[in-house]
Amino acid sequence: MRKILIVGAGQAGLQLALGLQSHGYDVTVMSNRTADEIRGGRVMSTQCMFHTALQHERDTEINFWESQAPRIQGLGVSVAAPDSSRAVNWLGHLDGYAQSVDQRVKMAGWMETFAQRGGQLVIHGAAVSDLDFFARRYDLVLVAAGKGELGSMFERDPARSPHETPQRALAVAYVHGMGPRPEHPETEAVRCNLVPGVGELFVMPTFTTSGRADILFWEGIPGGPLDAFQGVKDPQEHLATSLELLERYLPWEYARATQVELTDAGGTLAGRYAPTVRKPVGRLPGGGAVLGVADVVVANDPITGQGSNSASKCAATYLAAILERGDEPFDEEWMQGAFARYWATAQHVTKWTNAMLAPPPEHVLQLLGAGNELQAVADRFANGFDDPSDFEEWFFEPEKAAAYLERVSG
Repeated sequence: MRKILIVGAGQAGLQLALGLQSHGYDVTVMSNRTADEIRGGRVMSTQCMFHTALQHERDTEINFWESQAPRIQGLGVSVAAPDSSRAVNWLGHLDGYAQSVDQRVKMAGWMETFAQRGGQLVIHGAAVSDLDFFARRYDLVLVAAGKGELGSMFERDPARSPHETPQRALAVAYVHGMGPRPEHPETEAVRCNLVPGVGELFVMPTFTTSGRADILFWEGIPGGPLDAFQGVKDPQEHLATSLELLERYLPWEYARATQVELTDAGGTLAGRYAPTVRKPVGRLPGGGAVLGVADVVVANDPITGQGSNSASKCAATYLAAILERGDEPFDEEWMQGAFARYWATAQHVTKWTNAMLAPPPEHVLQLLGAGNELQAVADRFANGFDDPSDFEEWFFEPEKAAAYLERVSG
């Protein structure tokens, strides 16, 4: 039986561990926190997973919360005009529903399931020296936790990393009491609100430790008015700041947020990071090699909501590559090949995300505006969150955008 160590207990690490476990592999997961510590801690993300990523969970039979989480049927885009009205406002329909499950719920539950099924769970904050020791005792070591010392093992890939500094200041609040959008009161949807030159707000339904909730997620241009959460430690002050910004910049969202309250004391998060692609193989002092997983090696800004989706797709890709390898060694050539299979998908996410971080060119403004009148445009943009490779066909180049608009409006 092949022995595999996975360092990190997030979406990719645990999904991969549970998948390998179901195929009879001897899997060890190393986490720096227990399941109870995760469940009772601070929120970790703004995950909204679309059809393909959700299907990977179904394939592994770990979609434990699918019947409880809100079924997100649409994705809306609103663009604020200078007078605080909406220059653009539409709702695209998803071909397959999306869902968001608070990672405190999901990761704690998956960790407990992994242990119950006989997996070895080690609660220990791993260092490079630990991996140097373990690499000689496992057939394969995968690193799915990239903060601090472990992340330094993976060299930045400058050709694929155009940004050296954070492009957005991030702030999250999980709330109860958010009202529906009056124009679509029965439709669960992610709402993307763009304030040109200032930043973005995303509102999404989720399932958290206390049931159904909504996430308020600000992406502020650094140094701008939405970059207002640095140094805010008190959760209630965080929420008050968020509501003040809503009232100022997005009155249509503020109107349904006047009765909100935080889901719990751990329901806020703020921070920033530079989007970075890293080379997939980490070098150990003793000469061994480890393979980076998901956002350890491809960390995009969350403006396109792809973090947990990419993690799920990476886990599924690596699972297939490991199963196909059989008894052959997991050498560096194999590691490079496994990552190349993942990059075939991830490259489209990186390209689209970096495009959305930049001021939109004229043809993109025309596409977004066309969604007001052409449902096909709204629907195609919404479904691009599930399959970002589709944007290659109509979104990036003015000529392709014009040809597409001509076809759908004809």
